[in-house]
Amino acid sequence: MVDEFEEKNNQSEESNTPRKAAAYVRMSTDHQKYSPENQLAAMEKYAEQRNLQIVKVYSDGGKSGLSLNGREGLQNLLADVEAKTTEFSVILVLDVTRWGRFQNADEPAAYEFMCNRNGYDIRYVAEQFENDGSLASNVFKSMKRVMAGEYSRELSVKVFAGQCRLIEKGFRQGGPAGYGLRRLLIDEQKRPKGELKRGEHKSLQTDRVILIPGPDEEVQNVRWIYKTFVEDGLSETDIAARLNQRGVLTDLGREWTRSTVHQILINEKYIGNNIYNRKSFKLKTKRIVNAPEMWVRANGVFEAVVEPRYFYMAQGIIQARHRKISNEELLDKLKALQQRSGWLSGVLIDETEDMPSSSIYASRFGGLVRAYELIGYDPGRDFSFLEDNRNLRRMYPEVVESIIHKIGDFGGTVRRDVTHDYLVVNDEIRVSVVICRCSLTAGGGSRWQIKFDTSHMPDITVAVRMDQLNKNILDYYVIPSIDVENPKLRLKENNHLALDTYRFEELEPFFVKLGRIPLEDIA
Repeated sequence: MVDEFEEKNNQSEESNTPRKAAAYVRMSTDHQKYSPENQLAAMEKYAEQRNLQIVKVYSDGGKSGLSLNGREGLQNLLADVEAKTTEFSVILVLDVTRWGRFQNADEPAAYEFMCNRNGYDIRYVAEQFENDGSLASNVFKSMKRVMAGEYSRELSVKVFAGQCRLIEKGFRQGGPAGYGLRRLLIDEQKRPKGELKRGEHKSLQTDRVILIPGPDEEVQNVRWIYKTFVEDGLSETDIAARLNQRGVLTDLGREWTRSTVHQILINEKYIGNNIYNRKSFKLKTKRIVNAPEMWVRANGVFEAVVEPRYFYMAQGIIQARHRKISNEELLDKLKALQQRSGWLSGVLIDETEDMPSSSIYASRFGGLVRAYELIGYDPGRDFSFLEDNRNLRRMYPEVVESIIHKIGDFGGTVRRDVTHDYLVVNDEIRVSVVICRCSLTAGGGSRWQIKFDTSHMPDITVAVRMDQLNKNILDYYVIPSIDVENPKLRLKENNHLALDTYRFEELEPFFVKLGRIPLEDIA
């Protein structure tokens, strides 16, 4: 028996006036160059056979189907569906996997239900079943959703195994080389092809990357750091001070700090070891820190910069200094630091000699705010933000330079308007870059505030959100001026769909849209 919903669809398709439809296309990698065209061609043929007219196309290029994050096309589609302002009533998707490979099979079902609830009919063009709400179609869809998620899990296992094999063969898997080291590109025969500069990547899948010693001056400085720490007993803070007095800068062009020296002293790449899987971020799940027994390692695969004996002696000193500290001892140290300085912050904790790192407090007590509460310290009114802001001001030029170089890598041009502090891209678009520090609510929630330059309103504002410790970049919001209603915008950890349309985990899609292709490449 055909239900009323299906009868209405059939009657519309039998009439002379075609129903208006939208198409959603997605390709999971940038290498699938012709995938959107092929998907759209199949949808157009389907529409022609069923008296449908495609009036709008939503597209996500180079986007994984594991989550909704970063999928601007699908986010816009769902926002339009929720607003009920569209001229179409049918949504065409190639198959269930194009809708998404979500790890929870209920998530794509929830999005489809939202569309149906608002009066939109979803059609899977290449599937062997009609999405008509029947028992058979529901069973098939459930199976397809589970299979789509399982495919991603199996692929993740295979990719991880492949990466582990490359690590064991001595090849580098991402990340900057670090001070005193450089990345060397080699071909499949292990013949050198050239040194990769910061931000450069290999272009051929068969090429590999290894680490080699950097400039002689940097190598000598790394060896001096180890020798001074082990033989002379200088602390990381003292070593950093001496390097700064000599005018030596880090690989990022900054002054040395206790933490930057410490990172050199604990990293095994300086004795030629290749370490992988210290942290995991599989299938878009929460990033976790793995125990040492889960690390993948290959010893002695790079040319060592320092002698192994110095490295292991340094580890012995550090381990003896940072023995297992009880919760009570941690809180006593934190209270003593607060009494000495009058305030606390993650940066202050990390830069103080003989203090455990801020990450230890965060993991042991469920966040820095909770640790503050246990010692009776209220971070609501203090001067810790001054230290955070100082760190963010040091970070700002690097972020801007990174954006300029990336736009250039994609063929775009950038010039800086120093007067108004924004970038002019391709002599067409004014882009403002702002860094948003994270503040904490009384309940421990994270909040960010974006302040727009309304006096000289740029065309686009790139808001860089920092993590809870204001040390690392969390994500980005790319907001066009046409959608700015207030001079200030307050963000939470999770915002409504219309706002998160502008959210990106990486800025690659933004760089692609600002890129330019030389005429000779088109001809």
